[in-house]
Amino acid sequence: MSSDPRAQAQSRLSRLNGYLESDPDNLSLIADAAVTARDAGDMERAQDLIERYASLAALPPSLENLRGLIAIDQRRFEEASGVFQGLLEQSPTDTAVRYNLAFARTMLRDFPAVADIIDDETVLAVPEAATLKVQALHQLGDVDQALTFGLACAVERPGDTALASALAVAALDAEQPDVARDFALRAGDTHEGLSTLGMLALTSNDVGGSLAYFDRALAVRSDSARARLGKGLALMARGDLAEAANDIDQAAAIFRTHLGTWVASGWAHFVQGDYKGARQAFETALDLDPSFAESQGSLAVVDAVEGRLDSARRRTEIALRLDRNCFSAAFAKSLLLGGAGDAEAAQRIIGLALQSPLADGQTLAQAMSGFARVLGPR
Repeated sequence: MSSDPRAQAQSRLSRLNGYLESDPDNLSLIADAAVTARDAGDMERAQDLIERYASLAALPPSLENLRGLIAIDQRRFEEASGVFQGLLEQSPTDTAVRYNLAFARTMLRDFPAVADIIDDETVLAVPEAATLKVQALHQLGDVDQALTFGLACAVERPGDTALASALAVAALDAEQPDVARDFALRAGDTHEGLSTLGMLALTSNDVGGSLAYFDRALAVRSDSARARLGKGLALMARGDLAEAANDIDQAAAIFRTHLGTWVASGWAHFVQGDYKGARQAFETALDLDPSFAESQGSLAVVDAVEGRLDSARRRTEIALRLDRNCFSAAFAKSLLLGGAGDAEAAQRIIGLALQSPLADGQTLAQAMSGFARVLGPR
């Protein structure tokens, strides 16, 4: 007999199908076959069997749950959410249903609901629930609560690589590099752990080492937005500007509403002299969050290069009011003093800024590594 669980399920399903030919209205057989069909990977057959059962009698909670799981398998998350919401209303203390609902809402990016749905009992009963809650709190911008909650859970689960991955990313965004490194190492070969180590290497000026981490992360998951973003930033630090812009643009497209990535995308275009593309990316970031100083400051830089001096000064003042340490505002002031309206002079300043400290001892590439981690609204 095959040791492959799916092959075993397929063999069992074949036998059950035979029994059902002789006894097509046997509810126990139908329910058993539906479960087995999903185990065998035959979602269409499982769905058909659930519908057959429903035509004969009301679905029991176990088959309603199975219907929701099949909807998740087929990425019909709105439908799955409705199924599990109904089940939870019937059984509010069912932690498996609560977790399944939280998972469906996670896939729908309804992070407030996820944070509310996952309670202490669910975390105790379903280990994966802790990771979902950390990610939800992080996405909501409450990175301190995400870390506090996740670190408490990690004490009981030192070998949980999924939880370690979520904590590595949260700690990085919370600017706690030692905590980020610790959990990134615990996360093993996960794309989150590897991309965190890559970003830490990049902020330490180890560009070659960071690229190795980001490439490993992308080998694990080719659509990892953080790894793609990190690789773009590292390529920019190395001077491979066109390739860097391509990677950062891909990251922005994957993240969609990740505030810092749009700012990084704008700078990737700016350093190549593509001021139109830079302005579009910076304006996208501004639309996402008008209070993020780097969006205002970055637009001030474009204004300065294009000779819109009044607008550049106004945006610089706004950016500095929002954050007196705003990197792009300091850059804009440098341009206003030395290269406003002069693209050639601006490019000389940009070339120096990529490799030499401009503000707070940071190069442009290092500053981008920092503000590209800003999550912003999703």
